[in-house]
Amino acid sequence: MAGSTTLNRKYTRWHSAYCDIILVAEQKKIIYLHLETGQGKRTFSLDPAWEEDASYPVFQEAINQLQMYFSGSPATFIVPLHIEGTEFQKQVWAELIKIPFGEQRSYQDIAKAIGRPRAARAVGAAVGRNPLPLFIPCHRIIGSNGALTGFAFGLAIKEELLRLEGWKK
Repeated sequence: MAGSTTLNRKYTRWHSAYCDIILVAEQKKIIYLHLETGQGKRTFSLDPAWEEDASYPVFQEAINQLQMYFSGSPATFIVPLHIEGTEFQKQVWAELIKIPFGEQRSYQDIAKAIGRPRAARAVGAAVGRNPLPLFIPCHRIIGSNGALTGFAFGLAIKEELLRLEGWKK
């Protein structure tokens, strides 16, 4: 979330059946989603300058869409997002958004799709920096051999999310 001011940011916590979720918004757009799983390598701290506001309209819209997703519905997220990252990261994330509910891709698949077939490792790094998991479905990335690979919030939640979408090992 580097590069922008922390003034006027709002946040809320929402409890799903899978984990608690923190949503952060600025100027009526979601800028960050954090899965509180207690696993993985992603850490997150709330800024004391941010205002907690569960009634903020964009949060209500996001939570409604997340509820549909967690009920197993192949929801298409249409919540307003503000995505910050490098041009390469944005290109990777745009490709992730195209992965349909219930389908998976490999890092290599994404690298080929963006016209950079030898950039699978760089794609992996971009996937790991995704500020909006679920909305940008980085959990749908698996190894070329079909195995589960890293997920910033832990492999256990990744497996649960994939199973929710009908994935079978």
